[in-house]
Amino acid sequence: MIKLINVEKIYRTSSIETVALNKVNINIQKGEFVSVMGPSGCGKSTLLNIIGLLDEPTSGTIEIADTPITGYADKKLAYLRNEKLGFIFQSYHLISDLSVLDNVEIPLLYRKGVSGSVRRKLALEALEKVGLNSRTKHFPNQLSGGQRQRVAIARAIVGNPEVLLADEPTGNLDSVMGEEIMNIMLNLNKTEGTTIVMVTHDEYMAGKTERLIRFFDGRQVN
Repeated sequence: MIKLINVEKIYRTSSIETVALNKVNINIQKGEFVSVMGPSGCGKSTLLNIIGLLDEPTSGTIEIADTPITGYADKKLAYLRNEKLGFIFQSYHLISDLSVLDNVEIPLLYRKGVSGSVRRKLALEALEKVGLNSRTKHFPNQLSGGQRQRVAIARAIVGNPEVLLADEPTGNLDSVMGEEIMNIMLNLNKTEGTTIVMVTHDEYMAGKTERLIRFFDGRQVN
């Protein structure tokens, strides 16, 4: 499902070279729920950006959903992101002047052949999965942090992605709301078979996933 072979990411300026990822080899199977942990600056977010096709490695090979993506043009990468991947961010990234329902529909606007009525149907189904089908007409500033994260999850899954990438999804939430969000992701993994990669600083949340990958100074240490 996700395979990284000898992946390196090096940032260079005229005076300094920073190795963000150093010879990383990871193989994540379809349907796995994997967490990634490590201190700040260890390469976790860089890893997630590369898996999410938002950044390119300096060297190495990447396969996403069994598709080698080395050398793909930007248009093809954008298509794969929209069709295969869903993204959940710590800060939600909802559009404040759009309703909950309109926020969830956004990824489907970039899919050819999806009518407005189908977009609405799929968005309502996604919101029902996260328990927010009664908040469709609300706006983000009318919701709690936990509710906003649930909207973000609904937006991430509305296109039925094969892989869900979550960057500190419980980081801005208290323990109760964090538990709710984690349970939603666990349910998606178990009932829908969605492959999930989650970056987190929370040992407790990481302990709920099937596998933990630790990073230190750009290297995978387990």
